[in-house]
Amino acid sequence: MSPSVLPFTLEPLSEIIPAVRAALRDWQPGQDVTLEVPDPDAGLGLYAGEIGPAGRHRPWSTWADLADALNAHLLTPQPVATGRVRFGLRPYAPAPAPDACGYGAGGEWERVDKLEDPVLLLTLVEALRRIDPPAGGRVLALGVNTGRELDALALAFPGRPLEVVGVDTDASALARARQRFPAATFLSLDVAALPHPTLGRFDLVVALSLLQSPGVRGDVLLSALRKHHLTQGGGLVLGFPNARYRDGFLSYGARMKNFARPDLSLLCADVTDTRRDLQKRGFQVFITGKYELILSALPKTRKIGSCLEL
Repeated sequence: MSPSVLPFTLEPLSEIIPAVRAALRDWQPGQDVTLEVPDPDAGLGLYAGEIGPAGRHRPWSTWADLADALNAHLLTPQPVATGRVRFGLRPYAPAPAPDACGYGAGGEWERVDKLEDPVLLLTLVEALRRIDPPAGGRVLALGVNTGRELDALALAFPGRPLEVVGVDTDASALARARQRFPAATFLSLDVAALPHPTLGRFDLVVALSLLQSPGVRGDVLLSALRKHHLTQGGGLVLGFPNARYRDGFLSYGARMKNFARPDLSLLCADVTDTRRDLQKRGFQVFITGKYELILSALPKTRKIGSCLEL
């Protein structure tokens, strides 16, 4: 067995983690850390840690979570023997978060397509259908940036005409959004300036990864939307990020400075406070999602729209 390969068969995860962490600490370019483990496919139906035909079973999701927890990419696995596979781990390269490079066209955020996260896509479509704006209804997208997330509207409501208005402060991002969605209206407007007399009222308001942004008072913004920009039966779809992008990878968990592991305390507080406030105002509220928590709310007097799967 090559010394560059870490073989595991029956070892518990409590022994694997220190060994892999030490190997990653000594990583050099071109020398990925390689693990050899029981093939997860051979243990389908077993729980993680149960003994299977080739050793202690762990599904691929366990190894993917371990890689991210140790700040590394999980590389493509290869079979090496009956019931055994090898895969590499490569540390995340140091890179600034997309936020550090701004939100304009050509920046890091333009590289990010949130709808490539299957959990977010399915959860967002479900939330949009729960609100169920009528044909010809008005949709307001706050912090729309280049408009990628608007593709979820067509998926949620195929063939349904909607009047879409997108709002952002970055002119270059809005220019890209207009190219993508020429039938929609895009306005340069700071959400801190809401309510705005020219916007009118909407059947659906969508705001992903916005309420926790610097300079945004979530309670003030929601009050303005509820009082001035929602129709009587209108609903909200709000996204609260629970991840960060690292070296091209979506890494789970809200992070706080100087914390090694995700700390969800502020995220939970923001979601809970928003939920409680909307319920007091007569809304029924639902919270779903993973890498981005999706809060959907509609008046208690409204019937919930269909949430059938795609």
